[in-house]
Amino acid sequence: MVIMHIWKHICNNYTMKNILFLCTGNSCRSILAEALLNNLGKNRFIAYSAGSFPIGQINSDSLKILQTNKLPILNLASKSWHTLEFIEFDIVITVCDNAAAETCPLYLGNAINAHWGISDPDKVKGTARPLAFDKAFNQLVQRIEKLVLLADDDINETQLNLIGTHST
Repeated sequence: MVIMHIWKHICNNYTMKNILFLCTGNSCRSILAEALLNNLGKNRFIAYSAGSFPIGQINSDSLKILQTNKLPILNLASKSWHTLEFIEFDIVITVCDNAAAETCPLYLGNAINAHWGISDPDKVKGTARPLAFDKAFNQLVQRIEKLVLLADDDINETQLNLIGTHST
C-alpha cells in the first residue's frame, strides 16, 4: 500500500514528455536511443526516432544489441521526421557526431533542442565493430539514465546539453 502511494506521488509530479531522437539516417544511434528511453523512461517519456534522410531499415547490429539487452524491437522503424509532424515534441535531441563532420539535422519546431554527439558505430569495420556498437549503446544508456533522473523543472537546453558532454 505504501509503495503504491509513493508511486502515485512520483507519477503525479511529472508530466509525460514526447522526445524525438534525430539523426540523418535513423538506422542506428537514434533507434538505440528510442528503444532505451521507452524502456528506462516509461510512464514519463514517450520516445520517437527519425531521420532527415532515413535509410529505411534498421541496422542489423543495432537490432542485435537491443535484443542482447532484452529491449523490445517490435515497433521500431527507420523513418523520416516528416512522418512525425503531427506530434508536438517537448524535447528534440540530435545524436549525430559533429566531431566526425556529420551533418546534423536542424529541428525548427517549438521544443527544447539538445545535442548528444555519438560516434557512428556503423562506420567501424572489422573486429572493432562490436566494440563500437557497445560504446555507442553504453553512452546512450548513461545519458538516458541521467535524463530520466532530472526533475521536470530541471529539464532545459543547458542541462540536456550538459548530459550530452559528460559520458565516456
